[in-house]
Amino acid sequence: MKNRRIVGAGGSSLQDKKKTILTEIQKKREKMIDLAQKKGLTNNDTIKCSQELDQLIYQYQSSFRKNRRQRGEIKSKRTIKYMLLWSKIAVTS
Repeated sequence: MKNRRIVGAGGSSLQDKKKTILTEIQKKREKMIDLAQKKGLTNNDTIKCSQELDQLIYQYQSSFRKNRRQRGEIKSKRTIKYMLLWSKIAVTS
């Protein structure tokens, strides 16, 4: 069941898109490190690259969360609150 592929409207799977984003993240990270070593941490090019890296990471995390939410793996805050409450009751009983 772990190898299940979710195919979007474009025909490519969500797994393929996540792999592509991970590849982009790695390339951007390497570029940022190179810029930081050559131009310094406070250089505008380094900062811009860092911000682009942040956007890619956010994009990846958002797609991962959305996928888990669709499968019902992420519980609502209310559900978690009740789970914690009941676990405290069970422990003190």
